[in-house]
Amino acid sequence: MLKVALGALLLIVAVAGLAITIVPRFLDRLYYEGPESGHFDGARFFNPDGEDTVRAPGGGGRGGFLWRQLTGDDGRPAWPTSVPVRASKPVARVEGDRMVATWIGHATVLVQTHGLNILTDPIYAERAGPFGFGPKRVARPAVAFDDLPRIDLVLVSHNHYDHLDKAALKRLWQRDRPRIVTSLGNDSVIAQTGAKATALDWGGRVRVRPGVEVAVTRNHHWGSRWFTDRNRALWSSFVVRFPSGGNLFFAGDTGFGDGRWPAEAAALGPIRLALIPIGAFRFAPGQMSAGSHIGPAEAALVYQRLGAARAIPIHWGTFRLSYEGYDTPPRMLAAATRCAGERGFDPVSLGQAEEIAPAAARASAPAMTRDAMLRCLDASAVRALR
Repeated sequence: MLKVALGALLLIVAVAGLAITIVPRFLDRLYYEGPESGHFDGARFFNPDGEDTVRAPGGGGRGGFLWRQLTGDDGRPAWPTSVPVRASKPVARVEGDRMVATWIGHATVLVQTHGLNILTDPIYAERAGPFGFGPKRVARPAVAFDDLPRIDLVLVSHNHYDHLDKAALKRLWQRDRPRIVTSLGNDSVIAQTGAKATALDWGGRVRVRPGVEVAVTRNHHWGSRWFTDRNRALWSSFVVRFPSGGNLFFAGDTGFGDGRWPAEAAALGPIRLALIPIGAFRFAPGQMSAGSHIGPAEAALVYQRLGAARAIPIHWGTFRLSYEGYDTPPRMLAAATRCAGERGFDPVSLGQAEEIAPAAARASAPAMTRDAMLRCLDASAVRALR
């Protein structure tokens, strides 16, 4: 009996040893091959403005971070298990210079203008993670999938599960055959669904129709589906350029980095609408941002540097990805925009069709530094937000 037990133990040790050796390689993927560049070393992409996305958010080891995420055992404020959503059914098309934007949830926004229906990072999954694991959504999609109008253009910012939902992309492809634009390497992941995507490097552009093009622009983030495949595919923001009325900017998922990338997007023309993340920024009490995620303070600075006429805050209130309370991001954003002396960056309700006015020259407040913003927000009302 003892020999059997010892044999079983040795077998377990051998299998574990093989798993440690084989599994990481198995889970790694080569999504892209190409020449080295200022943000690609021949194997993996990196942030050229400094790499601050590797350490687990909030400090400590990544294993501990994942455990806290799974268990919620870190003293984080309670979130609702569900929130009421008034679902809507968008119109089929919005023609001419009119622009209508509908926040569906997380980073998924339907933008309708110039006869085009544009969808950003469509996620309809119940959980943001592999094999049915990961944070569960507390807000159902504000536009049911079957109520989406025919989609012409899909922007996919990177390959994290809360932004690249393979099931949703497969359904969209089978139903509408939209033009899918992403950054380098993510087309390999999307191809696993049977869909085809156009993958471009930062600075790349693709014509959608006469007078309309998508420019892939820099932001500050990272990518992975399995941890071991970290940064095998690129991350990006986008500018959709229109012949009139102003452009659409989609920040994707991003940290602040050097803070210069918003001006690079603004250089492509006046921005009518910017979609800017404000959530998943607090991984420890009092934290105002993480390397890979801007919080409301930095989001207000991004808005200012874009010179956008209007912005909608996204990436909050759908999946619980971090430490902050459910409604802390919009409450803190209100304080941050006051500090920056900016208007036009206000939350919208899920499912609400927001009419976006054409871009016009506006008097922006003097450019604010990050340090000045943090000093302004060092007030009792803001410190009280959990």
